[in-house]
Amino acid sequence: MNVLLIGSGGREHAFAWKIAQSPRCDKLYIAPGNAGTSACGENVAIDPLDFEGISQFALEKKIDLVLVGPEEPLVKGVSDYFMASDTHRHIPVIGPGKAGAQLEGSKDFSKQFMERHGIPTAAYASFTGTGITAALEYLENQPLPIVLKADGLAAGKGVLICETREQARQELEEMLLNAKFGAASEKVVVEQFLEGIELSVFVLTDGNSYKILPEAKDYKRIGEGDTGLNTGGMGSVSPVPFADKEFMEKVEKRIVIPTIEGLKKDGIPYKGFIFVGLMNMDGEPYVIEYNVRMGDPETESVLPRIQSDLLELLQATAENKLEEQELLIDPRQAATVVLVSGGYPGSYEKGKRIGGLDEVENSLLFHAGTSLNEEGHCVTAGGRVLAVTSLSEKAEDALRTSIKNAGSLNFDGKYFRSDIGFDLF
Repeated sequence: MNVLLIGSGGREHAFAWKIAQSPRCDKLYIAPGNAGTSACGENVAIDPLDFEGISQFALEKKIDLVLVGPEEPLVKGVSDYFMASDTHRHIPVIGPGKAGAQLEGSKDFSKQFMERHGIPTAAYASFTGTGITAALEYLENQPLPIVLKADGLAAGKGVLICETREQARQELEEMLLNAKFGAASEKVVVEQFLEGIELSVFVLTDGNSYKILPEAKDYKRIGEGDTGLNTGGMGSVSPVPFADKEFMEKVEKRIVIPTIEGLKKDGIPYKGFIFVGLMNMDGEPYVIEYNVRMGDPETESVLPRIQSDLLELLQATAENKLEEQELLIDPRQAATVVLVSGGYPGSYEKGKRIGGLDEVENSLLFHAGTSLNEEGHCVTAGGRVLAVTSLSEKAEDALRTSIKNAGSLNFDGKYFRSDIGFDLF
């Protein structure tokens, strides 16, 4: 099979690493990829939002399967673009069309979906700028803290937890009236704050059957002990200790099955991944949000634990035969530590030469924000630069190995957290 993988981050390097292991994979292309993915396949300089360029490349290279990594191409309709053309329709795309992608593309849509299908989630109300008076009145009658969510995609920055009513009023006005998050906050979901501990559950579905992949927990804050600003993710662990058999049975019965059935009832075809962001409240699962792709850096902890042939699973998804596949999971613990550029998640410099890449031992190294400079040296090209993943019988040992290898890597301004999983181990 010839495979085209769309994206350029750590998630995509993990996908590329896993797909390249498959005996079914003849040729793997990554658009646009990064310095790490080039070791797994061939990087091609195509923008993930250049649907015409992607589809033409797929025809020229006789691509048998397209896997979409990031959310934006899905929300903007890359799957629909392929389906709308007689010349491209035969090429399966793993990732939902625009309708299904609204589970991530619109917080209001996803909340209505959960309400309609009886999926446990926080109480909420949605408002636009024309309803600012009603929105402020609603705020006055809600317990604190309160959560404000920009309806659209906001690069992971559109969720605010407000501790005081004054802060909530100011932020709501900034979002609705002053476009704090641009078009993404033209509508805002005001949501009940759920107290508990978070985790992520990942599902692969062909629209009828499904496989629940290993769960994970990621760490968003920049500082040790979960302090400071939110980031795209500073690390992750899998499995999650409290996600035992009883808890996961609740997740499957109350959330996964109603989600798959809800999509069918609503007439929304869906082939791809569903990321379910959950809150564990005293042993009861509630949905915080849906994503329509795998998470990052959770993917870097989850995929190394999947022993089955990923490409075989993806092909079965495309052919509506996922039910026939067996999902084998490595019982070991995975711990991922992310190295970021100095200044991240604020402003940061790029082009810093990375050293120590050949010194990593007993860990997997996934590139995120990297590229090759004119001299062929690997340099930084983003806020999150590298992810180090280790597997061991004990979570603490896996983390210790990842931290050791993170320390051996070097670039100007390097920073990483050494306490990933601190609240679990």
